[in-house]
Amino acid sequence: MTWLYVPGDRPDVVAKALGSGADVVLVDLEDAVAPDRKRYALDATAELLTRRHPVPVHVRINALDGPLAEGEVRRLAPLPGLGALRLPKVGGPADVTRVAGWAGPGSPPLYALLESAPGIEHAYAIATAHPAVAGLALGEADLRADLGITEESGLAWPRGRVVVAARAAGLAPPPQSVYPDVRDTEGLARSCAAGRALGFLGRAAIHPRQLPVIEEAFLPTETEIAAAEEVVGAAVSDTGALALPDGRFVDAAVVAGARRTLALAARRVRSG
Repeated sequence: MTWLYVPGDRPDVVAKALGSGADVVLVDLEDAVAPDRKRYALDATAELLTRRHPVPVHVRINALDGPLAEGEVRRLAPLPGLGALRLPKVGGPADVTRVAGWAGPGSPPLYALLESAPGIEHAYAIATAHPAVAGLALGEADLRADLGITEESGLAWPRGRVVVAARAAGLAPPPQSVYPDVRDTEGLARSCAAGRALGFLGRAAIHPRQLPVIEEAFLPTETEIAAAEEVVGAAVSDTGALALPDGRFVDAAVVAGARRTLALAARRVRSG
């Protein structure tokens, strides 16, 4: 539910991130690392991944059409501590299959970041390009620049598109893109609520203080939990459409959604 970005050339920051409470630590070799620090970042990340960690570690590699990505994939893919690779600026299914080829047999899970018009247009093809694809996500800062978007409303269609593509491909709901103002926790909470309403689940963060806000925003409320329990309880003895005591009819899709809500509710109990 929470993914925390940390720069790959700061091993001290990575170590702190592993104890931050994030569900996944995202070690960034791309935007967060200056060009003259790229080699050091790769070396430090490779050293980190020689061993497994209690928290999954994903790595965002450099541009797929640049000089660094292939070497990064070939070096990191076999390491036991690598949880997944995150692929920046994926524009089509060929980008994914190329990375999977670099990784070789038994490719680690791949997460495609859609940050351009071609990426959005090919979202479903990217999601189904290779068995190693484990998820999609938006890179909204680059997408805004690519499309010339100046208002939040301009992102509505790309956001809906990536949610639908992930669902159609049988992948988990995508997480939201980062919220860049780490001091604006109220704005983050409002943004998370809007993203949840669109079908996103969880969010990437750029500072540990954002993690509890994201967690709280995406966990079901007591009212939602009670409603889900009512639906699931009524469905125990009926596999078709069924009526609740208040007269509402629900079908199998609604029951499945209620069960997902209760699965998230178990997380609230564990963290409470």
